[in-house]
Amino acid sequence: MPMPSTIKRGVSLYSFQEELFLRQMTVEDAIAFAASIGATGIEVLPEQNMPSFPNVSDAEVAWWKDTVAKHGCELSCYDMFLDTKIRKDRPMTDEEQVASIRRDLELCHRLGIRSMRILVFVRPEILEKCVPYAEALDVHMGVEVHAPWHLEHAWILRTVDTADRLGTKHLGILPDMGIFMKHYPPVFRARFERQGARPEIAQFIVDSHEAKIMAEYTIYEVAVKMGGNKAEVAMAETLRHAPYANPKRLAEYAPYFRHIQAKFYEMTPEATDPSISYDEVIPVLAAAGWNGYLSSEYEGNRWIQDVEPVDSREQVRRQHTMFERLIGATTTAS
Repeated sequence: MPMPSTIKRGVSLYSFQEELFLRQMTVEDAIAFAASIGATGIEVLPEQNMPSFPNVSDAEVAWWKDTVAKHGCELSCYDMFLDTKIRKDRPMTDEEQVASIRRDLELCHRLGIRSMRILVFVRPEILEKCVPYAEALDVHMGVEVHAPWHLEHAWILRTVDTADRLGTKHLGILPDMGIFMKHYPPVFRARFERQGARPEIAQFIVDSHEAKIMAEYTIYEVAVKMGGNKAEVAMAETLRHAPYANPKRLAEYAPYFRHIQAKFYEMTPEATDPSISYDEVIPVLAAAGWNGYLSSEYEGNRWIQDVEPVDSREQVRRQHTMFERLIGATTTAS
Protein backbone atom coordinates (compact mmCIF):
# COMPACT_ATOMS: atom_id res chain seq x y z
CA MET A 1 0.00 0.00 0.00
CA PRO A 2 1.29 3.52 -0.79
CA MET A 3 2.41 5.42 2.28
CA PRO A 4 0.68 8.77 2.80
CA SER A 5 2.95 11.78 2.38
CA THR A 6 4.18 13.34 5.61
CA ILE A 7 4.39 16.85 4.16
CA LYS A 8 2.27 19.26 6.20
CA ARG A 9 0.52 22.44 5.05
CA GLY A 10 0.70 25.82 6.75
CA VAL A 11 0.55 29.58 6.21
CA SER A 12 2.78 32.49 7.10
CA LEU A 13 0.82 35.43 8.48
CA TYR A 14 2.96 37.49 6.11
CA SER A 15 0.60 36.25 3.39
CA PHE A 16 -2.15 38.47 4.79
CA GLN A 17 -0.04 41.62 5.22
CA GLU A 18 -2.35 43.67 2.97
CA GLU A 19 -5.54 42.90 4.87
CA LEU A 20 -3.85 43.05 8.28
CA PHE A 21 -2.34 46.46 7.51
CA LEU A 22 -5.68 47.82 6.27
CA ARG A 23 -7.43 46.26 9.30
CA GLN A 24 -9.67 44.22 7.03
CA MET A 25 -8.60 41.11 8.95
CA THR A 26 -7.41 40.37 12.45
CA VAL A 27 -4.69 37.89 13.31
CA GLU A 28 -7.36 35.50 14.54
CA ASP A 29 -9.25 35.92 11.25
CA ALA A 30 -6.10 34.81 9.44
CA ILE A 31 -5.63 31.82 11.73
CA ALA A 32 -9.28 30.80 11.35
CA PHE A 33 -9.03 31.05 7.58
CA ALA A 34 -5.87 28.94 7.51
CA ALA A 35 -7.62 26.30 9.59
CA SER A 36 -10.60 26.32 7.21
CA ILE A 37 -8.39 25.21 4.31
CA GLY A 38 -6.43 22.63 6.31
CA ALA A 39 -3.32 24.78 6.66
CA THR A 40 -2.68 24.03 10.31
CA GLY A 41 0.86 25.41 10.74
CA ILE A 42 0.91 29.13 11.54
CA GLU A 43 4.16 30.97 10.85
CA VAL A 44 4.46 34.21 12.81
CA LEU A 45 6.45 37.42 12.46
CA PRO A 46 6.52 38.78 16.01
CA GLU A 47 7.72 42.24 14.94
CA GLN A 48 4.70 42.49 12.63
CA ASN A 49 2.07 40.44 14.45
CA MET A 50 2.78 41.26 18.12
CA PRO A 51 2.47 44.99 18.85
CA SER A 52 4.17 44.64 22.23
CA PHE A 53 7.27 42.98 20.76
CA PRO A 54 9.89 42.47 22.14
CA ASN A 55 8.24 42.74 25.55
CA VAL A 56 5.63 40.06 25.01
CA SER A 57 3.85 39.17 28.24
CA ASP A 58 2.98 35.70 29.47
CA ALA A 59 -0.68 36.57 28.95
CA GLU A 60 -0.02 37.37 25.29
CA VAL A 61 1.94 34.16 24.81
CA ALA A 62 -0.98 32.26 26.34
CA TRP A 63 -3.37 34.03 23.93
CA TRP A 64 -1.36 32.87 20.92
CA LYS A 65 -1.20 29.29 22.15
CA ASP A 66 -4.87 29.21 23.06
CA THR A 67 -5.98 30.83 19.80
CA VAL A 68 -4.16 28.45 17.49
CA ALA A 69 -5.31 25.49 19.59
CA LYS A 70 -8.92 26.72 19.42
CA HIS A 71 -8.73 26.54 15.62
CA GLY A 72 -6.93 23.20 15.51
CA CYS A 73 -3.61 24.72 14.50
CA GLU A 74 -0.10 25.06 15.91
CA LEU A 75 2.61 27.70 15.73
CA SER A 76 5.06 26.31 13.19
CA CYS A 77 7.81 28.89 12.70
CA TYR A 78 9.11 32.16 14.16
CA ASP A 79 10.52 34.73 11.72
CA MET A 80 13.31 36.67 13.40
CA PHE A 81 14.84 39.96 12.28
CA LEU A 82 18.19 41.42 13.25
CA ASP A 83 18.21 45.21 13.37
CA THR A 84 21.95 45.67 12.95
CA LYS A 85 21.47 49.38 12.15
CA ILE A 86 19.15 50.18 15.04
CA ARG A 87 21.62 52.85 16.19
CA LYS A 88 22.57 55.82 14.02
CA ASP A 89 26.13 56.07 15.27
CA ARG A 90 27.31 52.46 14.74
CA PRO A 91 26.16 48.99 13.74
CA MET A 92 25.47 46.30 16.31
CA THR A 93 28.51 44.59 17.76
CA ASP A 94 28.80 40.81 17.50
CA GLU A 95 27.84 40.52 21.16
CA GLU A 96 24.74 42.63 20.62
CA GLN A 97 23.75 40.51 17.63
CA VAL A 98 24.06 37.33 19.69
CA ALA A 99 22.01 38.92 22.48
CA SER A 100 19.28 39.91 20.01
CA ILE A 101 19.10 36.41 18.54
CA ARG A 102 19.08 34.90 22.03
CA ARG A 103 16.11 37.14 22.88
CA ASP A 104 14.28 35.77 19.82
CA LEU A 105 15.18 32.20 20.69
CA GLU A 106 13.73 32.66 24.16
CA LEU A 107 10.46 34.11 22.86
CA CYS A 108 10.31 31.38 20.22
CA HIS A 109 10.64 28.79 22.99
CA ARG A 110 8.01 30.50 25.15
CA LEU A 111 5.59 30.31 22.22
CA GLY A 112 6.28 26.59 21.91
CA ILE A 113 7.82 26.94 18.44
CA ARG A 114 10.76 24.74 17.49
CA SER A 115 11.74 26.34 14.18
CA MET A 116 13.13 29.87 13.73
CA ARG A 117 13.76 31.53 10.39
CA ILE A 118 17.14 33.31 10.37
CA LEU A 119 17.70 36.15 7.91
CA VAL A 120 20.16 35.19 5.21
CA PHE A 121 22.65 37.96 6.02
CA VAL A 122 23.37 36.70 9.56
CA ARG A 123 26.98 35.51 9.62
CA PRO A 124 27.71 31.87 10.43
CA GLU A 125 30.17 32.87 13.16
CA ILE A 126 27.35 34.75 14.92
CA LEU A 127 25.06 31.73 14.65
CA GLU A 128 27.78 29.45 15.98
CA LYS A 129 27.78 31.51 19.19
CA CYS A 130 23.99 31.09 19.36
CA VAL A 131 23.97 27.31 18.94
CA PRO A 132 24.31 26.53 22.69
CA TYR A 133 21.20 28.63 23.39
CA ALA A 134 19.28 27.01 20.50
CA GLU A 135 20.21 23.55 21.75
CA ALA A 136 19.19 24.35 25.33
CA LEU A 137 15.82 25.70 24.15
CA ASP A 138 15.36 23.04 21.44
CA VAL A 139 14.87 25.54 18.62
CA HIS A 140 16.20 24.88 15.12
CA MET A 141 17.78 27.96 13.52
CA GLY A 142 17.23 27.80 9.77
CA VAL A 143 19.04 30.34 7.59
CA GLU A 144 16.64 31.46 4.88
CA VAL A 145 17.83 30.40 1.42
CA HIS A 146 16.35 33.36 -0.43
CA ALA A 147 16.88 34.47 -4.02
CA PRO A 148 19.39 35.35 -5.38
CA TRP A 149 21.10 32.84 -3.06
CA HIS A 150 20.47 29.13 -3.66
CA LEU A 151 21.13 25.81 -1.94
CA GLU A 152 24.71 25.57 -3.16
CA HIS A 153 25.69 29.20 -2.86
CA ALA A 154 28.98 29.59 -0.99
CA TRP A 155 27.33 31.73 1.69
CA ILE A 156 24.68 29.07 2.39
CA LEU A 157 27.25 26.29 2.40
CA ARG A 158 29.19 28.13 5.12
CA THR A 159 26.21 27.65 7.42
CA VAL A 160 25.85 23.99 6.42
CA ASP A 161 29.56 23.45 7.04
CA THR A 162 29.30 25.14 10.44
CA ALA A 163 26.41 22.86 11.43
CA ASP A 164 28.40 19.79 10.32
CA ARG A 165 31.53 20.89 12.17
CA LEU A 166 29.57 21.48 15.38
CA GLY A 167 27.60 18.26 14.98
CA THR A 168 24.42 20.14 15.88
CA LYS A 169 20.85 19.48 14.78
CA HIS A 170 19.82 22.99 15.81
CA LEU A 171 21.46 24.94 12.97
CA GLY A 172 20.71 24.55 9.29
CA ILE A 173 18.80 26.19 6.48
CA LEU A 174 15.23 27.12 5.57
CA PRO A 175 14.49 27.17 1.83
CA ASP A 176 12.34 29.90 0.30
CA MET A 177 10.64 28.51 -2.80
CA GLY A 178 11.39 31.69 -4.73
CA ILE A 179 14.67 29.98 -5.67
CA PHE A 180 12.68 27.66 -7.95
CA MET A 181 11.24 30.30 -10.28
CA LYS A 182 11.08 28.35 -13.53
CA HIS A 183 9.03 30.91 -15.45
CA TYR A 184 8.88 34.69 -15.23
CA PRO A 185 5.78 35.72 -13.23
CA PRO A 186 3.03 37.10 -15.49
CA VAL A 187 1.96 39.40 -12.65
CA PHE A 188 5.44 41.02 -12.73
CA ARG A 189 5.26 41.57 -16.46
CA ALA A 190 1.78 43.06 -16.32
CA ARG A 191 2.82 45.59 -13.67
CA PHE A 192 5.88 46.72 -15.65
CA GLU A 193 3.81 47.07 -18.82
CA ARG A 194 1.33 49.27 -16.92
CA GLN A 195 4.33 51.37 -15.90
CA GLY A 196 5.40 51.84 -19.51
CA ALA A 197 7.39 48.78 -20.57
CA ARG A 198 6.85 48.06 -24.25
CA PRO A 199 5.38 44.60 -24.93
CA GLU A 200 8.21 43.61 -27.27
CA ILE A 201 10.87 44.50 -24.67
CA ALA A 202 8.91 42.73 -21.96
CA GLN A 203 8.75 39.64 -24.15
CA PHE A 204 12.52 39.77 -24.70
CA ILE A 205 13.04 39.78 -20.93
CA VAL A 206 10.61 36.91 -20.42
CA ASP A 207 12.31 34.91 -23.19
CA SER A 208 15.72 35.60 -21.65
CA HIS A 209 14.52 34.28 -18.30
CA GLU A 210 13.00 31.23 -19.97
CA ALA A 211 16.38 30.52 -21.59
CA LYS A 212 18.10 31.09 -18.22
CA ILE A 213 20.48 33.66 -19.71
CA MET A 214 22.63 35.41 -17.11
CA ALA A 215 20.73 38.38 -15.73
CA GLU A 216 23.56 40.87 -16.28
CA TYR A 217 23.61 40.10 -20.02
CA THR A 218 19.89 40.76 -20.33
CA ILE A 219 20.11 43.95 -18.28
CA TYR A 220 22.88 45.21 -20.56
CA GLU A 221 20.90 44.35 -23.70
CA VAL A 222 17.82 46.16 -22.43
CA ALA A 223 19.51 49.18 -20.85
CA VAL A 224 22.22 49.84 -23.44
CA LYS A 225 21.52 48.14 -26.76
CA MET A 226 17.75 48.55 -26.69
CA GLY A 227 17.72 51.92 -24.94
CA GLY A 228 15.22 50.65 -22.43
CA ASN A 229 13.07 53.05 -20.47
CA LYS A 230 12.85 53.10 -16.68
CA ALA A 231 10.18 50.39 -16.45
CA GLU A 232 11.99 48.13 -18.92
CA VAL A 233 15.32 48.38 -17.10
CA ALA A 234 13.60 47.76 -13.78
CA MET A 235 11.90 44.68 -15.23
CA ALA A 236 15.23 43.37 -16.53
CA GLU A 237 16.80 43.96 -13.13
CA THR A 238 14.27 41.66 -11.46
CA LEU A 239 16.07 38.79 -13.21
CA ARG A 240 18.83 39.11 -10.60
CA HIS A 241 16.30 37.80 -8.08
CA ALA A 242 14.54 35.25 -10.30
CA PRO A 243 16.72 32.13 -10.20
CA TYR A 244 15.74 28.61 -11.11
CA ALA A 245 17.69 26.23 -8.90
CA ASN A 246 17.58 22.47 -9.42
CA PRO A 247 14.76 21.05 -7.25
CA LYS A 248 16.47 17.64 -7.17
CA ARG A 249 19.11 19.05 -4.82
CA LEU A 250 16.48 19.48 -2.12
CA ALA A 251 16.76 15.80 -1.24
CA GLU A 252 20.46 16.18 -0.42
CA TYR A 253 19.80 19.12 1.91
CA ALA A 254 16.56 17.84 3.47
CA PRO A 255 18.30 16.87 6.76
CA TYR A 256 19.22 20.54 7.25
CA PHE A 257 15.74 22.06 7.10
CA ARG A 258 12.51 21.59 9.05
CA HIS A 259 10.36 24.27 7.45
CA ILE A 260 9.80 25.76 3.99
CA GLN A 261 8.55 29.20 3.05
CA ALA A 262 6.26 28.43 0.13
CA LYS A 263 6.72 31.71 -1.73
CA PHE A 264 4.29 32.55 -4.52
CA TYR A 265 3.20 35.61 -6.45
CA GLU A 266 -0.03 34.47 -8.05
CA MET A 267 -2.20 31.43 -8.52
CA THR A 268 -4.41 30.89 -11.55
CA PRO A 269 -8.15 30.21 -11.18
CA GLU A 270 -7.25 26.58 -11.99
CA ALA A 271 -5.02 26.48 -8.88
CA THR A 272 -1.70 26.32 -10.66
CA ASP A 273 1.40 28.43 -10.08
CA PRO A 274 2.59 29.88 -13.40
CA SER A 275 6.09 30.65 -12.11
CA ILE A 276 7.42 28.45 -9.30
CA SER A 277 7.97 24.75 -10.01
CA TYR A 278 6.06 23.16 -7.15
CA ASP A 279 5.22 20.26 -9.44
CA GLU A 280 8.94 19.39 -9.36
CA VAL A 281 9.63 20.35 -5.74
CA ILE A 282 6.91 18.39 -3.95
CA PRO A 283 7.74 14.96 -5.43
CA VAL A 284 11.37 15.43 -4.34
CA LEU A 285 10.30 16.33 -0.80
CA ALA A 286 7.91 13.39 -0.62
CA ALA A 287 10.51 10.93 -1.90
CA ALA A 288 12.96 12.21 0.71
CA GLY A 289 10.39 11.56 3.46
CA TRP A 290 10.47 15.20 4.50
CA ASN A 291 7.79 15.93 7.11
CA GLY A 292 7.85 19.67 7.73
CA TYR A 293 5.46 22.46 6.81
CA LEU A 294 5.02 24.01 3.39
CA SER A 295 4.12 27.47 4.67
CA SER A 296 2.35 29.76 2.18
CA GLU A 297 4.05 33.10 1.69
CA TYR A 298 1.99 35.23 -0.67
CA GLU A 299 3.87 38.23 -2.03
CA GLY A 300 1.73 39.12 -5.01
CA ASN A 301 -0.17 41.96 -3.35
CA ARG A 302 2.40 44.60 -4.22
CA TRP A 303 2.17 43.74 -7.93
CA ILE A 304 -1.58 44.33 -8.28
CA GLN A 305 -2.39 47.08 -5.77
CA ASP A 306 -2.60 49.68 -8.54
CA VAL A 307 -5.35 47.92 -10.49
CA GLU A 308 -7.46 45.66 -8.28
CA PRO A 309 -8.29 44.83 -4.68
CA VAL A 310 -5.98 42.30 -3.07
CA ASP A 311 -7.61 39.01 -2.06
CA SER A 312 -4.90 37.17 -0.19
CA ARG A 313 -7.33 34.58 1.13
CA GLU A 314 -8.36 33.44 -2.33
CA GLN A 315 -4.74 33.30 -3.49
CA VAL A 316 -3.71 31.23 -0.46
CA ARG A 317 -6.75 28.98 -0.88
CA ARG A 318 -5.76 28.25 -4.47
CA GLN A 319 -2.20 27.44 -3.45
CA HIS A 320 -3.43 24.90 -0.92
CA THR A 321 -5.73 23.35 -3.50
CA MET A 322 -2.59 22.85 -5.57
CA PHE A 323 -0.67 21.48 -2.58
CA GLU A 324 -3.42 18.95 -1.84
CA ARG A 325 -3.36 17.80 -5.45
CA LEU A 326 0.43 17.52 -5.69
CA ILE A 327 0.90 15.90 -2.28
CA GLY A 328 -1.88 13.45 -3.10
CA ALA A 329 -0.23 12.61 -6.41
CA THR A 330 3.03 11.70 -4.65
CA THR A 331 1.14 9.29 -2.38
CA THR A 332 -0.57 7.66 -5.36
CA ALA A 333 2.72 7.33 -7.26
CA SER A 334 4.76 5.94 -4.37
